[in-house]
Amino acid sequence: MKIPVVDLSRCSVCGACIEVCPLVFRLNDAGYIEVIELPSYPETEVNEAIKYCPEDCIYWEEE
Repeated sequence: MKIPVVDLSRCSVCGACIEVCPLVFRLNDAGYIEVIELPSYPETEVNEAIKYCPEDCIYWEEE
């Protein structure tokens, strides 16, 4: 299964991924973007978040 990953060292916490795909991405209590654990991820929506990320820090990883 493919899972989305956020490279936090490059993330500027702009929130674009949350706006595009709130089912998958959220801001955690520490103020960082995190991927919500799901049984599967909506590929189209995650790809949109990848496309709109200004820091290019979201990518897919094979589990």
